[in-house]
Amino acid sequence: MDIPRFHLAFPVRDLTEARAFYGTLLGCPEGRSSDEWIDFDFHGHQIVAHLAPGEISPHEGKGGSTNPVDGHDVPVRHFGAILKPADWTALAERLKAAGTAFVIEPHTRFPGEAGEQSTMFFLDPSGNALEFKAFADDAMVFAR
Repeated sequence: MDIPRFHLAFPVRDLTEARAFYGTLLGCPEGRSSDEWIDFDFHGHQIVAHLAPGEISPHEGKGGSTNPVDGHDVPVRHFGAILKPADWTALAERLKAAGTAFVIEPHTRFPGEAGEQSTMFFLDPSGNALEFKAFADDAMVFAR
């Protein structure tokens, strides 16, 4: 299925940190950039890290406000991608090897229920929360 690409712009405190995190650690190829912003190819979608240190607020290690989901405090403001299970596992292992501090450790959410998924949450260096998830059955993405 061919789906539209999304575009997301978000603040970061330092472009060098953003380049290392999104480009090197997460493996997102860099597109255009300036002294104020960097485009990244985020699994086929365009995300743009904008230098805006005044927009960064302390998140107390949780990514801001949270809501309870399946026994965890999920950061309300977050973005991420739905990966194939093997790609999700490889990313989780790469993040663990890099010493990433997870907000929510890699695990299976809703086991045995509609919408069962592998998920993990972590923060970028500027405190933006990210979630990566995977479904064994892609039909479960919007299951009720």
